[in-house]
Amino acid sequence: MAQRVAASDGGTKRSSSSRVRVAVRLRPYMCKPDEKGEGPCVRGLDSQNLEIINWRNATETVKYHFDVFHGEQTSQQEVFLASVKPILPHILNGQNASVFAYGPTGAGKTHTMLGSSEQPGVIPRAVCEVFKLVKAKDVDEGWDYSIGMSYLEIYNEKVLDLLSPGSQDLPIREDKDKNILIPGLTHMAISSFSDYEKHFIPASLNRTTASTKLNQRSSRSHAILLIKVVRTQRALPHRQQTGKLYLVDLAGSEDNRRTGNQGIRLKESGAINLSLFTLSKVVDSLNAGTAVRVPYRDSKLTRLLQDSLGGSAHSVMITNIAPEYKYYFDTFSALNFAAKSKLIVNKPFTQETVAVPALPVKRPREDREAGGSGIEPQRQKKKTEQDGSSSSANFPSVSELSVMDRLISLEKLMMSCHENDRLNMLKDLAQYRREVQELKERQKEFESKALLLSQSAGEQENAKEPIFKNAAPLQRKQTNATKPIKQQAVVQPLKVSPLQPLQQVATVKQSVCVKKKLLSDQVEQLDGKENMIENAWESQLNRTLLEQSRQKILQILNTGSLKDLKGLQQIGDKKAKLILGWREIHGHFTRLEDLVKVEGMTEKRFSSFMKANIVSAMGK
Repeated sequence: MAQRVAASDGGTKRSSSSRVRVAVRLRPYMCKPDEKGEGPCVRGLDSQNLEIINWRNATETVKYHFDVFHGEQTSQQEVFLASVKPILPHILNGQNASVFAYGPTGAGKTHTMLGSSEQPGVIPRAVCEVFKLVKAKDVDEGWDYSIGMSYLEIYNEKVLDLLSPGSQDLPIREDKDKNILIPGLTHMAISSFSDYEKHFIPASLNRTTASTKLNQRSSRSHAILLIKVVRTQRALPHRQQTGKLYLVDLAGSEDNRRTGNQGIRLKESGAINLSLFTLSKVVDSLNAGTAVRVPYRDSKLTRLLQDSLGGSAHSVMITNIAPEYKYYFDTFSALNFAAKSKLIVNKPFTQETVAVPALPVKRPREDREAGGSGIEPQRQKKKTEQDGSSSSANFPSVSELSVMDRLISLEKLMMSCHENDRLNMLKDLAQYRREVQELKERQKEFESKALLLSQSAGEQENAKEPIFKNAAPLQRKQTNATKPIKQQAVVQPLKVSPLQPLQQVATVKQSVCVKKKLLSDQVEQLDGKENMIENAWESQLNRTLLEQSRQKILQILNTGSLKDLKGLQQIGDKKAKLILGWREIHGHFTRLEDLVKVEGMTEKRFSSFMKANIVSAMGK
């Protein structure tokens, strides 16, 4: 049984929300010998504020305020201690946390997250700190801890498992508790930091990178390392809490004019920029309010970051920027995105699972009275199977399950309650038993009504059968108002002059009805299906009339105007124009079967076309 527990801060103060913390890191100024040094376009003011030159007016600056500002001289250790370390204890309490680096290509995101052997980045330091926190836990607390890792990348909108390079694109799913899952993703248990390095270093080499004009080793994908910490209570009720740490190294937004991307590199940068644009839309939607749809599903990246932005994680975003003027607009955009992101509020909670022990079900009274013999219980079982009421009493329906569960739980609690509590529980128990009895009575009532209805329906069917046995089926008379626009009638409506005598009109009507019946009998299809032999229905018609009808249809196809063609059965405006076009290119139709050559006229449609038009022509 899984349940959500509200997030707690420091073990005493309870809070239901946590704002996304935003840190900005400015990398050192770098200028190549062949480039003209113009100085930096951005500078820090203090530990939380910075300013950038206003591109509209170079004499002004635009100031920003963030949770933390890391200047050019800030070390990797200082970045980790100030921005990342404070959120790591949450994952040992069954909550989620995420750290992701954002910024343009060449701003130092991968250096911040991975670093080097001499200057480790956020990812190795965070994993090492998790092991330290688990090791520092008191054994007497009664919890056992297990740690595992998964590593993936999003390359060209495909989720690839870096721990298993041969895997295909993996799907992204969501469970009933709104947790993001990736079925098929490799999860490896690790017991020490050396285990982590043994798996992570080879996997990081599988990540897609390439060289551009701005960066010798540019990330061509978004990489996400998942550290999962599961702690299990040794004593009953064996509570289990699962915390996840997402460490995300995003690929940078790219200006292809400066990176010189072509071919595959151009396709990669398009996928990267599209996912980052969707990320920006997600942030805008979250800041707009609950009435706006958040487009998490528009990108694989935002789908995976659903917990981190507006979800259930304690999130930290480290925005990396570059001071050179050539990065000015990328830096300006990154700072605006960071300013919007710090307004997002997440709602962390503890994901906890409690093992529910199986409760023994009491035997019915008949089984207890039967004693220990093996014959009597079988007789009692056969008796209850024959009796419908006894069967419904022993085997509750689906609607009774929740009530029965409550009854069993109450009876279990009564064994360990005080006298006052027991009286209250007895009242509840009596109420639940009355509900069970009412459900049983309603079930019997419904069963009896269903039996009566089935019997009455059978009697009515038997009573109606001899009355309508020899009667002809009723025909609904169609008026002009109910006729469809595109009519496939067999006989055209009769036109009668007002000067004709009534007797002559009646004679004509009678002859038309006889003629209509003969034609319908001739064209009738066997068993409601089309004849398997092509043109078999034509053999049942008068050859002379058939040939005259065919010649008349062929004449309309060869000489008729657009209006004449639309007068044919099953020929609309589009089909008539196609026939005219074919006739202008290929000339007249030599035979009716050439109509199949017109676009959209299949053999089946041609057969239906011929039946409808020949019968219509013969009925005139």
